[in-house]
Formats: sequence, C-alpha cells, structure tokens
Amino acid sequence: MENVPVNKVDILAFAGKWYTLYSIPMLVDKHWRQTTETYIIHPDGYYAVFTTYRIPEEEKRRFVRSKLFVVAGTKNTMFKAQFIWPFRIDYWVIELADDHSYTVIGHPKHKYLFIMSRKPGLPEELLAGIFDRCNKKGYDTSRLVSQQHVINVTEEVTH
Repeated sequence: MENVPVNKVDILAFAGKWYTLYSIPMLVDKHWRQTTETYIIHPDGYYAVFTTYRIPEEEKRRFVRSKLFVVAGTKNTMFKAQFIWPFRIDYWVIELADDHSYTVIGHPKHKYLFIMSRKPGLPEELLAGIFDRCNKKGYDTSRLVSQQHVINVTEEVTH
C-alpha cells in the first residue's frame, strides 16, 4: 500500500472534536495521554486547533493551541500544522471513514501517526485493520502508543 492522502476531505465534516486513540508521537507530545483535538474553522481559512491532554503523573488537564492550514490543490487532504510560528509540519489525512467516525493522520516520511476517533474508543476488529493498513503503508506500528482514554457508559452514549 502506498502512503498517500485520501482523495478528498469535507472541511466542515472534518471539524469538531477528535480523540487521539493511538499515536507514534512527536518529540513535543511523547508524554501526552488522553489527548483530544477540537478543530474549529477560523474565518481566515484555517483550523484553529485546541488540544487537551494529560501528563500521567499529573491530575490536571493541559492544553495547547495550534493551527492547521490546507495545502492548496490537495482537496483538503494535506495540511501544514503550526505549533510554533513560523514552523509548519506535514499533516496528511491517510484514512478517513465515510461517516467521519475515525481518521488516520500520517506524514510523507512516516515520522508520526495518529489514529483518531469521534469517540474515546473503536472496536478492536476495526483498530486491528487500521494497524494492519498503516503497517502496509510503511509505518512502524510497534511504536504506536495508547492514549489511555477511559471509556465509560455515559461518555459512549452522549458522544
């Protein structure tokens, strides 16, 4: 399988809250757990991203803000993520459920990987398939780290 973005992403449907379930982390987020990202369409044409996370040894949640810019001509499948101005990194949508219930974010050189869902968990069979496809695309899935989301009945029903 080739490590390429999906054919098209609906910007409006992609907005909203995502739970990062597993990741091959970057240097900045290697100690983050229970990470969520909320994508809000900014009037200037990018996503304002609000990320919350926990450091395992700490009680309180932390947050960071960042931006996601669409790469022109990619049908909204390639982005540049900006955590610190002026630096931007590649952020590719390499898998996306038709109903936008989950997505997989990758990098052209396999540097990181994020498996994200609209809920704090996915069925094991679906996750196994995602892991397998990512492995076939060249990602070292043995490096995937669980974000350790706690799933409770109330959360499952209300989201």
